[in-house]
Amino acid sequence: MRIVLANEGPRIEADAVGTRPLGGAETAVALLAQEFTRRGLDLTLHFEGEATALPARADLVIAARVPRLFRELPEGRRVLWLHNPARYLRKPRHALPLLRARPVLVTLGPHHAATVPWWLPGPRAQIPLAVAPPFDEPTHERTPPAPVALFTSNPMRGLDALAALWPRIGLGELHAYSGAATYGGDTRIADRAAPILAQAAATAGVRVFPPVARAELRQKLLAARCMLYLGDEGETFCLALAEAQAAGLPCVVMNRGAVAERISDGATGIVARSEAQFIEASRHILSDDTAWLAMHRAALARGPGPSWGDVAARFEALA
Repeated sequence: MRIVLANEGPRIEADAVGTRPLGGAETAVALLAQEFTRRGLDLTLHFEGEATALPARADLVIAARVPRLFRELPEGRRVLWLHNPARYLRKPRHALPLLRARPVLVTLGPHHAATVPWWLPGPRAQIPLAVAPPFDEPTHERTPPAPVALFTSNPMRGLDALAALWPRIGLGELHAYSGAATYGGDTRIADRAAPILAQAAATAGVRVFPPVARAELRQKLLAARCMLYLGDEGETFCLALAEAQAAGLPCVVMNRGAVAERISDGATGIVARSEAQFIEASRHILSDDTAWLAMHRAALARGPGPSWGDVAARFEALA
């Protein structure tokens, strides 16, 4: 099978996942490319504006996020792999190339699918993401750790609000591994993130660290007590929470965006319906060893979920 997988720039090689911090969409593209190659498929990885040697036709032509990429791509079964809330597809600059290409629209789950404008043509599919190595490795049961909570998402997705709540939680420490390095050091993101990171770092009990590669991040998760995330309407999957759960880490979230889909409420974590519930649930997991151990065991029993082999097979089935 011949496959073309395209994304916006800058170029990210398929092996970048293990070497530096990456955002969720960039991680997904790199891991799917890795898996297609591992399966022996004829893959061309293309980034917007590059002079890639593209075939005249492919069995599967996948564009990540933006329909305009199809203008540069060969003929074949076209797939638009959506990662962001899909309401932006209403805009003419996205809708017009999409209407011309008429691709299969692939979303990441039920919440994400509900953001696709109803009037857009073409078949639809839901293909959830899988966690990146080493989060797919077996994780063993551990004893309740010290009360250290983690935040590992984009700082602009609620780190300031979480830091503002932290004094009311008031147990242990909150460690944030977050920053623009995850997004290639984009100066626009860095400029927006800087005051949020500074505000969080100035809060008593909150420590801010730069993003780390996934092998080191897994070790931080394995040593922590829980993941706290207020959620964001821009979340369509949230690999950060999926990684935390795969590491056996109980999570407390708000019901915003798709984050509640990553948690088994009451079993592997808690989905709070108000800030007061969020504070109470956070204090509960940070202080109650029995409750923590039950959620930790439930997360381990649930496992890391589908593999990237499963994801690749579902894409191949679209051809």
